[in-house]
Amino acid sequence: MSSKKQISVGNIKIGGGAAISVQTMTNTKTEDINATLDQIRLAAEMGCDLIRVSCPTPESTVAIKKIVQNSSLPIIADIHFNYKRAIEAIEAGVACVRINPGNTPDNGIKEIVKAAKENNVAIRIGINSGSIEKNILDKYGEPSIEAIVESAVSNCHKLEDLGFFSFKVSVKSSDVITTIKSYRKLSKLIDYPLHIGITESGTFFPGSIKSAIGIGSLLADGIGDTIRVSLSDDIREEVRVGRQILKSLGVLKNTINVVSCPTCSRTLIDVIGISKALNDYCDSVKKDLKISILGCVVNGIGEAKNADIGIFGFKSGIAKLYVKGKEIEELKESDIFGIVSKLITEL
Repeated sequence: MSSKKQISVGNIKIGGGAAISVQTMTNTKTEDINATLDQIRLAAEMGCDLIRVSCPTPESTVAIKKIVQNSSLPIIADIHFNYKRAIEAIEAGVACVRINPGNTPDNGIKEIVKAAKENNVAIRIGINSGSIEKNILDKYGEPSIEAIVESAVSNCHKLEDLGFFSFKVSVKSSDVITTIKSYRKLSKLIDYPLHIGITESGTFFPGSIKSAIGIGSLLADGIGDTIRVSLSDDIREEVRVGRQILKSLGVLKNTINVVSCPTCSRTLIDVIGISKALNDYCDSVKKDLKISILGCVVNGIGEAKNADIGIFGFKSGIAKLYVKGKEIEELKESDIFGIVSKLITEL
């Protein structure tokens, strides 16, 4: 059920069978150009595809022109309340603007669409349960699934009536079930690309779990074309968790999957320490590889034979190394990380 329609946000294709992209959002003051560009660079190094930058002030849209010019990632301007900021951001060269119909008047949406058309810029209709239009909220009495979806469909029609079709849609809530059910309902009613995520999901631990459940459930249903994990944390963690969700579902290419056991009293090597080190190392490596790190021979041999690089505890502090299903040698525990990281670069 992934969208059949496809749009472009800079050089990134969204929908229509394109790879699912990972987004994040800067949390610097946009007017601080260097700090904002530093965050964008760090996000890009983590494998981020798109990045959103808030534009609440005239000074921020002045700054965004230089940010766009120096960013390696397509920039999405985040707009609330004042539609003029969207027009300024479009004229500054952003690839997309996110608008919130709950705080953007119809005349403002018309002006934004006009500017987007003239500059070949995409739009995201961003519906949040916390800021639905008053008339729809009055109709339903609460930000229900029906209210959220009606807002989304209504605003899709507004853009279509203006002759604009290069847009994607999100219907986010901080409640996981509301989010899942809203996207499922919406996906049956429209065929535009869907940006998915759990909004305001919280700090790293609870937010990662909420996001994995929500985003993962939708992607497993075939719903979703681009994702953002929203965490009260370093934006690099948003990218890391987002990529891990895609990796776990087998839809992220050029990534290394590290399989490791939970350990028990049979464990003969430091599985936890080695696995953590390898996961950190592999975050920035773009290769399709499977690595298994297991503590003993129970499942170790089978997993090793089915991995590109397999390690399992054989004796206390000693592991066996398999490469492409073949036994190669025995390794001291202290040598495992160095040898495996070297093999990763060679394979």
